[in-house]
Amino acid sequence: MNKPVLPMSSLSLNLPKADGSIENYRLAASRTFPAKLEGTLNRIAFSAVHTVANPLADIDPWLSAAVDWDKTIAFREHVWDLGLGVAEAMDTAQRGMGLDWPTSLELITRSVRAAKARGALVFSGAGTDHLAAEDAKTIDDVIRAYEEQIAAVEKVGGRIILMCSRALAKLGRNADDYAKVYNHVLSQVREPVIIHWLGDMFDPALSGYWGTADLDRAMDAAVAIINANAAKVDGVKVSLLDKQREIDMRRRLDKNVKMYTGDDFNYAELIAGDDKGFSHALLGIFDAIAPAASYALSRLAAGDEAGFHDVLGPTVPLSRHIFKAPTRFYKTGVVFMAYLNGHQDHFTMVGGQESTRSTVHLAELFRLADKAGLFANPELATRRTKAVLATRGIES
Repeated sequence: MNKPVLPMSSLSLNLPKADGSIENYRLAASRTFPAKLEGTLNRIAFSAVHTVANPLADIDPWLSAAVDWDKTIAFREHVWDLGLGVAEAMDTAQRGMGLDWPTSLELITRSVRAAKARGALVFSGAGTDHLAAEDAKTIDDVIRAYEEQIAAVEKVGGRIILMCSRALAKLGRNADDYAKVYNHVLSQVREPVIIHWLGDMFDPALSGYWGTADLDRAMDAAVAIINANAAKVDGVKVSLLDKQREIDMRRRLDKNVKMYTGDDFNYAELIAGDDKGFSHALLGIFDAIAPAASYALSRLAAGDEAGFHDVLGPTVPLSRHIFKAPTRFYKTGVVFMAYLNGHQDHFTMVGGQESTRSTVHLAELFRLADKAGLFANPELATRRTKAVLATRGIES
């Protein structure tokens, strides 16, 4: 495992630097990871997977979405083969940024069907995004919107990730408003759900969620609601990019409620845990690093914590780069990685979001992914990066 498969200097390309200069970058020796899970896992790990766009559809990408369903499901099968679960149709997986609710429901339906055929794990996002925030007049409007999406997901046999609501963020004045919504909605779900607390770095419209901009008071409100409904909550995904807040919340949760880290800056240490507990995972970065994540988690389960950190540790600088502010544009890096690793034949995104990151950003992503040994085929990754850079005026 982790043996070099290419000489250190066999591949190179021209990459731009932040100062505007161009360097000839030589790739490091690559690492190899199994294409399927080897061994077992002692953490539940979801990948918040991306949606593959259809680049040949005659649409206006900023206004409508066209999905390549075959490639989209094939990517989920790749993730399932590695022993990871799929977190489907999540808000930061292009939903709410190009993927509307009807298309999301079709995605959920197809993904749940594919998962059931192989006994794989999938939870799907249910929220209120079909209700425009400006059209939400009362808390009851928010409740009805949640009920509609939950019913639709449950009808196709799906499990629920209860997403944050932009409409609730607009209308909710205090913890009592949030308690009213969550208590009502959770009382009706068929199976325990994953609660998603998404910070405003991912979605500015969620500022002040749980009824306050004070994160300490917000956590008090969230913990109180979750623990009061513990029988209806499988776990909590926290995406605040603040490891100590996640640890603090983890220790306050009902013993039957799992913590799923959504911290794409500090996931390695949070998953490893400490003598008081650990976090499971529901991460966007696991889309981009699925083979390495699967292998690292299998080493952790085998008692090889050093091996776990040896593999997962080098991926953290890449993740911090992909998720750097504005964090809501992270999917551009994730889809670029999917393109470089051969999971799709183009660098086209739902919503035209391939344009949200700079050429310099993509170049640094290439360097960090290479240093972490994340290219399944370094020659393909190099050739495709050259092609993208050529459209931006950089020839190798």
